[in-house]
This record gives sequence, C-alpha cells and structure tokens, in this order.
Amino acid sequence: MQMYNSPYQRVMDCVRAVWRNEGAGAFYRSYTTQLTMNIPFQAIHFMTYEFLQEQLNPHRQYNPGSHVVSGACAGAVAAAATTPLDVCKTLLNTQESLALSSNISGHITGMANAFRTVYQVGGVTAYFRGVQARVIFQMPSTAIAWSVYEFFKYILTKRQEDRRAGK
Repeated sequence: MQMYNSPYQRVMDCVRAVWRNEGAGAFYRSYTTQLTMNIPFQAIHFMTYEFLQEQLNPHRQYNPGSHVVSGACAGAVAAAATTPLDVCKTLLNTQESLALSSNISGHITGMANAFRTVYQVGGVTAYFRGVQARVIFQMPSTAIAWSVYEFFKYILTKRQEDRRAGK
C-alpha cells in the first residue's frame, strides 16, 4: 500500500489480493533480509549510543539532553549504514516493475538476488536511495525510545534506592 499509485484502498483488500495472486509466501518474502538488517542495525545503534554516552555523559547520570542527542545520532548512523539492506528488503517486498524487467527470471527472490538486481538497475548509488528519509525517520524515533528507556530506568532505580534507604 506504500507504493506510488497503489491500487489498494484498504489493508484487507491488499492482503486478499496478495494472498490470491502470490500465496502465503509473499508475506514472508523479505523475512530473512529483515532479520539480517535488524542485527547490524541494532549492533551499530547500541554501540554508537554507548560510545556517545561515554563522550557526553561519562558519569552515566540521568541527563535527558544527552539521551536525546545520543539516541538520535545512534539511530541516524545505524539507519545510514543499513540502508542498502533496507533498499533490498523493499525491492523484495514490492517486486518493482523496473527491477523485474532487468531481472532474468522476472521475479526477485532472496537477498543475494535483490543485491544483484539493485546494482544492475542503479549501480552503487542505488543502495543508498532514500537514505535521507530513513535517517530523518529514525532520529526522532530512536531519540524518543532512548529517552523513555533512560527515564524509566532512572525512576525504577530511584524507587529501588528509596526502598533500601527506608523512605
């Protein structure tokens, strides 16, 4: 439904058409790519957040500003670094017609095939199409997520300390 000029008005219309035309496997076409993308994304995300916290908040005190900045930057770095995987996942999901016409089999299956097809269609730069939008989406998302996580960690730790102190 996210595709330009999608013929579907409702989610269930889309689900029925995909089920009827392509079967249940179509819903899992990019599952391996999604898992493969999430592992490096999360690894880069956490390492960058921890590195930035060491730089901005070395005493690891509750500091909403450092959590927001570190979270946003970590999300941006992880999103940019994993954009090629996201491009391939999107291609597997959409089976875009221009890419299909350049593919010998007329159907893109698997991550390796998606990587080859993206390169054939647009070269190295095609792997980074939409990187700005992905980074802009991830920055507030990860900033909010880290801020909420750190807030609740602070509240729960403080509550635990207060109980121990008999307050």
